[in-house]
Amino acid sequence: MAESVALIDYGAGNLHSVENALRTVGARVRVTAEPDAVRAADRVVLPGVGSFAACAGGLRAIPGLVDALEERVRAGGVPFLGVCVGMQLLADRGLEHGTTAGLGWIAGEVRAIEQTDPAIKVPHMGWNDVAPTAHAGPAIEAGEAYFLHSYHFAADDPQAIAAMTDHGGGIVAAVARDNLLGVQFHPEKSQAYGLALLTRFLEWRP
Repeated sequence: MAESVALIDYGAGNLHSVENALRTVGARVRVTAEPDAVRAADRVVLPGVGSFAACAGGLRAIPGLVDALEERVRAGGVPFLGVCVGMQLLADRGLEHGTTAGLGWIAGEVRAIEQTDPAIKVPHMGWNDVAPTAHAGPAIEAGEAYFLHSYHFAADDPQAIAAMTDHGGGIVAAVARDNLLGVQFHPEKSQAYGLALLTRFLEWRP
């Protein structure tokens, strides 16, 4: 039987598209915000669309959900995938609409993309290269993915950076540490590349 994937529903994700993509690659998905369902899951996926502050607030507004994530992911060690703002929430803090605390699972902060060149548009929207680093691990491979964001994850530890992309300068495309994986791009919108990444996530044994 396929492993169970808890897809966290906290009012801030592109849920249906992510769910459909996971099911396409064979995942047994449960869309949930129930702490007990999170504790029972074999893998956890945290999506996220919108502002860091709104997503962090939505996550914390559900009683017991953050505690369940801490228990299952941090203490239990199950594989975790954060998508877009779901990846950004791994940081210590976000600087969008003031300073908002993140989960603090990977040290760093989420800052606005600096528009250093008028030709570089913000938000960063559309297809761009994903260039794995030496710390990518088996889940991240080179290719092109679909991005849509105005803020980026500035990771404190270079070894936590799994991939980079270029948009008027280097931007973190993915982070990884232990059983944690986060991608700034949208696998569910990245066609064959995104489905291949989700397949590798389901096969990943950190």
